[in-house]
Amino acid sequence: MFQIGDKKIGHGEPAYIIAEIGVNHNGDMQLAKQSIKKAAEIGADAVKFQTFNSKKLVSKYAVKAKYQTQNTSSEESQLDMLKKLELSYEDHIELKDYCEQLGIEFLSTPFDPDSAKFLNEIGVHAFKIGSGDLTNLPLLQEISTYNRPVLLSTGMGNLTEVEEAIDALKGTETAILHCTSNYPTPCEDVNLRVMNTMEQAFGKIVGYSDHTLGYEVTVAAVTLGAKVIEKHFTLDRDLPGPDHKASMNPEEFAELVQAIRNVEKSLGDGIKRCMPSEEDTKSVARKSLVVQEDLKPGDVLTEENLTVKRPGTGIPPKYFSLLIGKTVKTEIKEDNVLTWNDVL
Repeated sequence: MFQIGDKKIGHGEPAYIIAEIGVNHNGDMQLAKQSIKKAAEIGADAVKFQTFNSKKLVSKYAVKAKYQTQNTSSEESQLDMLKKLELSYEDHIELKDYCEQLGIEFLSTPFDPDSAKFLNEIGVHAFKIGSGDLTNLPLLQEISTYNRPVLLSTGMGNLTEVEEAIDALKGTETAILHCTSNYPTPCEDVNLRVMNTMEQAFGKIVGYSDHTLGYEVTVAAVTLGAKVIEKHFTLDRDLPGPDHKASMNPEEFAELVQAIRNVEKSLGDGIKRCMPSEEDTKSVARKSLVVQEDLKPGDVLTEENLTVKRPGTGIPPKYFSLLIGKTVKTEIKEDNVLTWNDVL
């Protein structure tokens, strides 16, 4: 169990829901603020951006991922694409202040040590590590020195690489987020049970960073124990940019938040019992012992004059054999339920 701001993360707590704006601001501060405002309105616990210096992040010869080529100009390099999506340090400070005004947590993923240092200096309450840096142990070691919680995405990784990353974080409070780094992710590549494998292997809080379309898989992750949920968020999937197409719009994200909260309510405490809303149905739908003829004091109960019928307000049917041969001490009219006060 640990905290991000005023929210507790762990067993017994609601899932921590992150609206990943990422680079869906398209370098436009007005769009970024509109996205924050909408995410706060629909119930996200946090928004998450990306903090990077394009020249430190990619080589000028780096090619785009397939999904990036499909959603942006095929003529520009990855570096050129990222330059247009880069936020300045001043932008980050402004967005963090805006989040504080709206009561929603500001998170960002640093892609290099300088970006991590900057985020630490402005007082972020936690670090989110993208899947691409799962094996970037020097960056993880740097972040471990800040003594802030870490949300670690594990896309493209194996169990050994996850273990090495956890070791590099040196005991930092860490939630491990299962992830499949494909945008969008086909359901057959999700492998949600990996969350349980990692929880058992490392004893850490687990979560899920989701890139599937829709929210069925996200909700399923919550039922399997995910305590952190991250989902890409955009104001409009038709906007230009690499990630909009695989993101949820506000209406969809609001449905996701509501679905998660409903599922959390429905999971309950695991104690099998009659719930308050069932009490009325219980008395109507269950059955009792009912007499099949008029009986008077001194009559004996037999298999012929006793049967089982609704309602369930009398003696339960499981006592049928016990009551055979018992003497009636009150007058009972045919088709009335038998009570313990009716027999000796």
